[in-house]
Amino acid sequence: MIDIDRLRKVFRSALGLADDVDVDGLAYQSIDKWDSLAHMTLVAAIEDEFGVMIDTDDVLAMSSFTKARELMERLSG
Repeated sequence: MIDIDRLRKVFRSALGLADDVDVDGLAYQSIDKWDSLAHMTLVAAIEDEFGVMIDTDDVLAMSSFTKARELMERLSG
């Protein structure tokens, strides 16, 4: 089980969002700040924060906060 609040903080930080922004429903390119460059920054931030390596297929499939949470639960499980 991962710390969902930590994942939320990583999303907010990597995407340059305010601390009170709800990221649970966020999807790739649903906001201007989550473009392809920000996606790679987000992946690197998640890897650093949780000490994991995300493979290319998972990077491409990580199209929302929900998908990122599912991925992290799988990697930590």
